[in-house]
Amino acid sequence: MNNYQKFVNNFMDQYSNSNYMSKKGNCSNLYDDYQGFIRGNLFKNLYDPYKIKQPYEIKPMNEQADMLTKIDALSFAMTDLQLYLDTHPTDRNMLSLFNEYREEKKNKVREYETKYGSLTTNSNSLNNYPWGWIDEPWPWEG
Repeated sequence: MNNYQKFVNNFMDQYSNSNYMSKKGNCSNLYDDYQGFIRGNLFKNLYDPYKIKQPYEIKPMNEQADMLTKIDALSFAMTDLQLYLDTHPTDRNMLSLFNEYREEKKNKVREYETKYGSLTTNSNSLNNYPWGWIDEPWPWEG
């Protein structure tokens, strides 16, 4: 067995399904979406602060920026869980958590777009085909 295979086996043993629970609030080895976002890693056991003892806290200046930060954090959490699920496809707890984040993000995007307009050009909130998104107020327009 080569060193890579030993590393993978050790990783799989250390981060097996039994280390995690099914609901966001009960995942003892996971940061919540925001804490994982500012650290760049949802998994507490894999987080290495390197030279920064305390991660930078994001302080949105207004409600719109706060909503975007939440959407970004949820997107990050989903991506991190996707990477985990690539190597642990049978972990139902993590799949359930991924689906919770996906649903929450969908709701946050819908709420954001109702208040502030489209986030992307292929958004469902666009009413004016084909270029209705250019009529929305731009972020720098208040």
